[in-house]
Amino acid sequence: MAKKSVATLQSGSKRLTKVIKMVKKDGSKSYSFAETIISPDNVNDWLSKH
Repeated sequence: MAKKSVATLQSGSKRLTKVIKMVKKDGSKSYSFAETIISPDNVNDWLSKH
């Protein structure tokens, strides 16, 4: 089961969100973390693609 973490960051007038998702690697039993900083409007799209 993949877990997700979303934190909201504010810097000046821009509002950004840091998104971290745990992704299972293909062909092994280990996990890696995919993370990025994006606008809050794109969080659900990014999580569904990764």
